[in-house]
Amino acid sequence: YTFNTIASLQNKFMRPLDRPNSPLGSIAYAFHFDAGLYARYLRGKCEAAGVVRTEGKIVSVQQHAESGFVESVTMANGERIGGDLFLDCSGFRGLLIEQTLQTGYEDWSHWLPCNRALAVPCASTPDFTPYTRSTTRRAGWQWRIPLQHRTGNGYVYCSDYISDDEAAATLLANLDGAALADPRPLRFVTGKRKLFWNKNVVAVGLASGFMEPLESTSIHFVQSSLAKLVQFFPDASFDPVMVAEYNRHVQFEYERARDFIILHYKANEKQDGEFWRRCREMAIPDTLAQKIELFRESARIHREHEELFTEVSWLQVMLNQGIVPKRYHPMVDLLSLEELRHMVASTRAVLDNSASVMPSHAEYIARTCKA
Repeated sequence: YTFNTIASLQNKFMRPLDRPNSPLGSIAYAFHFDAGLYARYLRGKCEAAGVVRTEGKIVSVQQHAESGFVESVTMANGERIGGDLFLDCSGFRGLLIEQTLQTGYEDWSHWLPCNRALAVPCASTPDFTPYTRSTTRRAGWQWRIPLQHRTGNGYVYCSDYISDDEAAATLLANLDGAALADPRPLRFVTGKRKLFWNKNVVAVGLASGFMEPLESTSIHFVQSSLAKLVQFFPDASFDPVMVAEYNRHVQFEYERARDFIILHYKANEKQDGEFWRRCREMAIPDTLAQKIELFRESARIHREHEELFTEVSWLQVMLNQGIVPKRYHPMVDLLSLEELRHMVASTRAVLDNSASVMPSHAEYIARTCKA
């Protein structure tokens, strides 16, 4: 009864049409794209708009003697670059937010224990699906993301339960086509900075924290952080009340997304493997426990403010991973059994009919954006 699910299982895809009363008018979708090409595109857009890019390595950071605000950075060639506001996009190392300002990091690995990943592209196959596939493995999970010219693959795992060599062997043994490179390793600690905005430094991307890629949130958090920065853009006073409000908004979004990803691990029903047993038995944040209990007792899902994942997303994970409500919403009793049967049958028929007129994913790509 979810239109995107019905369409995906038939390998159908299209972007929404201007039909407000049809499922074809409210298709939710996201993009699979080559991140390297996307970054190159954005760089070109920015430089064309007047952004000046300085290549080089930062060797030292200068701070105001009293306030501790960052005043400038010095490059390896001796050039000093000053500024009023600094965005730290230096990745996990957090050159300004952590190495300079020592903001601190909140470690979430007791909830999200995967701490390594291996990524490898392989040759594309005719099975050009319009979705990411995530598959459980002994010590984590494997992704498969199809692009036109290759398929992206990776194994996200916990090093407590498998060696790097074993993980690489598992990944390479489960590709759709020939590997196009050696597996590329990545190490991380899930969590976030204790402050996303500290003094006159705003951490963006991996410098602000890392949520493992199970729900592909990294690029969203970059965009969301920048949108909120525009909303709370400072003047020279850097009003601490405004900075605190920015931190509160970003923290809320991170924590709610964290809870949704933890749910995938907590609600697993795998009976084999120490890793998955540990995840099933682990304590979870109160915010997630309350959400699960509300659904289990009353079939209700409460979405707070503008948290990233919708009611439908929560429903799909909880219901399909075995969290079944004890009772249904009492408003259902306003309809007779016959009316309910007619309503759900009609809904399914409308969804099936709408999906039947959609082109296949491969056809849509070939017609609109062939590489």
